[in-house]
Amino acid sequence: MRAPLTLLCSLALAAGAAACGSDDEKPEPGGGERAATATQPRPPATTATRRTPPPPPRCLKVRAPRPKPVRRLPRPTLRLDRRRAYDAVFDTSCGRFTISLDVRESPRTAASFAYLARRGYFDGTIFHRLVPGFVIQGGDPQASGRGGPGYSVVEPPPRDARYTKGVVAMAKTEIEDPGTSGSQFYVVTADDAQLPPDYAVLGRVGAGMEVVELIGAQPTDQANPDPALRERPVDPVVIRSVRIVERRRG
Repeated sequence: MRAPLTLLCSLALAAGAAACGSDDEKPEPGGGERAATATQPRPPATTATRRTPPPPPRCLKVRAPRPKPVRRLPRPTLRLDRRRAYDAVFDTSCGRFTISLDVRESPRTAASFAYLARRGYFDGTIFHRLVPGFVIQGGDPQASGRGGPGYSVVEPPPRDARYTKGVVAMAKTEIEDPGTSGSQFYVVTADDAQLPPDYAVLGRVGAGMEVVELIGAQPTDQANPDPALRERPVDPVVIRSVRIVERRRG
């Protein structure tokens, strides 16, 4: 079992579809040789259009943004409509992915994240912690693993919560109560991270899991003498923007 995911552990350690095309369609014959006195013209054979598969996602080499100044934001009063669905659309230097926020089971956590995203809090930040086959972690404007918005919300997850591939949850320190969150979040890339049910669940990746896995596969600076930087990607993975999209529930 992996050690619990905390903000402090980062300091301690630092499809496209395949090209497709059917065979030329062969029209059925209009009748046997003796079925008609006049031969019906055969419709021209059609050639299926071959579609070029979209290129696989890749990470662009970009400059690391400067850490943002420490800010203490007012506690959010935003409430999301549980009858609606909300997506957080991440535009990153490795591509785009979407998180479906769990408004019904985690209304306070989802509302806090949406509040921060709408203020541009995550724009121009990085994924500061990558652990292959485990998680990718971001949401710290200071890129230190210790940053946050200056407030926290508490929403304990169910005791049977499981952190499986694609689940998005909020990071916390070891001394904070279960379900405490600020701004730092992580996306699980393991089949099962085997974490205790201590981390508030934000939602689940709804689209672009291949981008998440690409981010998780980026090399990290394991040779860095500073343990706090060994899980940071060698080339920065930048979150350009996070947009909240409200939609009707399907």
